[in-house]
Amino acid sequence: MAEEDRSRDHAADSVADSVYCPVCLKEFKTSTINRHLDACLAGGGAESSPMDPADHSAPPGKKARTSASSSSSPMFAMFQSNKHKPGNQASKGTKRGLVEDFDQENKVDDTSEIPGQSDSNLCPDLARRTLFSIDKPLAEILRPKSLEEYFGQNKVVGEHTLLRSLLDTQEIPSLILWGPPGCGKTTLAHIIACSCKKKGTFRFITLSATSASVNDVREVIKQANNELRLCKRRTILFIDEIHRFNKSQQDTFLPHVENGTVTLIGATTENPSFQVNAALLSRCRVLVLERLSVEAMSSILLRAVDTLGVRVLGPSSDGLKPPVETVGQQPVICIEQHALDTIAHLCDGDARTGLNSLQLSIQAQVSLAQSKALQGGSNVEIVVTEVHVKEGLQRSHILYDKAGEEHYNCISALHKSMRGSHQNASLYWLGRMLEGGEDPLYVARRLVRFASEDVGMADPLALPQAVSAFQACHFIGMPECEVILAQCVVYLAQAPKSVDVYKAYNNVKACLRNHKGPLPLVPLHLRNAPTKLMKQLGYAKGYKYNPAFSEPVEQDYLPQELKDMDFFSWTPSK
Repeated sequence: MAEEDRSRDHAADSVADSVYCPVCLKEFKTSTINRHLDACLAGGGAESSPMDPADHSAPPGKKARTSASSSSSPMFAMFQSNKHKPGNQASKGTKRGLVEDFDQENKVDDTSEIPGQSDSNLCPDLARRTLFSIDKPLAEILRPKSLEEYFGQNKVVGEHTLLRSLLDTQEIPSLILWGPPGCGKTTLAHIIACSCKKKGTFRFITLSATSASVNDVREVIKQANNELRLCKRRTILFIDEIHRFNKSQQDTFLPHVENGTVTLIGATTENPSFQVNAALLSRCRVLVLERLSVEAMSSILLRAVDTLGVRVLGPSSDGLKPPVETVGQQPVICIEQHALDTIAHLCDGDARTGLNSLQLSIQAQVSLAQSKALQGGSNVEIVVTEVHVKEGLQRSHILYDKAGEEHYNCISALHKSMRGSHQNASLYWLGRMLEGGEDPLYVARRLVRFASEDVGMADPLALPQAVSAFQACHFIGMPECEVILAQCVVYLAQAPKSVDVYKAYNNVKACLRNHKGPLPLVPLHLRNAPTKLMKQLGYAKGYKYNPAFSEPVEQDYLPQELKDMDFFSWTPSK
């Protein structure tokens, strides 16, 4: 009897440690089911079961499902999205193709026809032809797939950082990635996805808040619940531009992030303190990504030209690979090292802008060479110079958002520079704002405020100067009014400063707000008396009309309770 009990217990343990694949209906161990599901869904259930042949047969009364054709693979209903259902491509939740499974996306991105995936043996001729025929920007083609190719954010993903150790252990917390455009927020999210895909521990879904709706989010959460319940695999939901969701839409994530149904990774260019729901923010870790340095941009650009087989001309190219010979009809493409340095300096830490500018500059010169019929068997060099790069960029790529944090940062820097009487810094911050597209009337209004707040009675002409500048900007507009603003900024920076009026009025407000009990009445002799009744009540009685006296008049103008108050020297109690 004891031996029979042990046999039953062993059989029960075997059943508990194995599950059936919902696609091919074969039996697998729980430790390998996730990896099998990935291969089974991708290959139509072709992977064999690791269980004993006698045990992996389908349950009685059921037959294994087979694919009707090699072009379609069987799918369990849980894994089948609406866009795969015949005749239902415009169904709710996926009618715009918003829900995007990262595994399906990688089927295209992993093809060998796209350069830049750390393949040092890639044919340069293929890379060059792909560069000019692919319908994707270079920044998307060369998007890193590992942290070794990810430059410029060592404070966040360096060797001994918290995020690096969490990635190594596959313990991914909910994250908010905050940083300027082109600093690597989306790339870092996809690197996390690639890492999780290799281990098979997570499912990665991408949504963009610019086009997705709450229904799309609920559909993903529903799938995540099924995935967690049936396959014990968690879901990472990446929301790009998460600040585009309003506060009520962001509330949709709260219970599911709280209970671990989904791991949320949000990317935003706006300050999450203002744009992300406080309750959601408390459930996520905020990672601040900085603008890429010139050194990081140089590394990114060198990796790009090396991958594309473009020769670098200059003293800094000694450490690169040997020059690439022409193949077939493809000309030799060269770029000056100084041109790469120019891109690194002018893109303002935006890798997307830098890579796309590089692509535009090379494409423009190749197209020009082709239009002049410079082709054939001879080796023709196409050299991209600094002039060509500057034509593509036109000007420095200035990071500025008229409605975002950078807007307030720059106006604060302008105000404080004028307060410190630093005319050069004041002109610089003015230029940053105007060249970034700021409304000149907004700047003019701030100058009017500054003239009264910081200059005050030290130079009473400052206020008329600022008001005149505002009116002139209103009449003329940009770009002619920029010199008017510059003149006013320099005048205010050089003017003597006095905040006595500003402080005195703040003391008046503090006195009114902190007063206990009813406010004092206006003294009778200061009141207006337009009617006979008011005169009979004593209004204006005893008032001394100052111009009628040749000497100063002794008269009380404050209520009796505040008779000796001096707001210029009084300090409110804390």
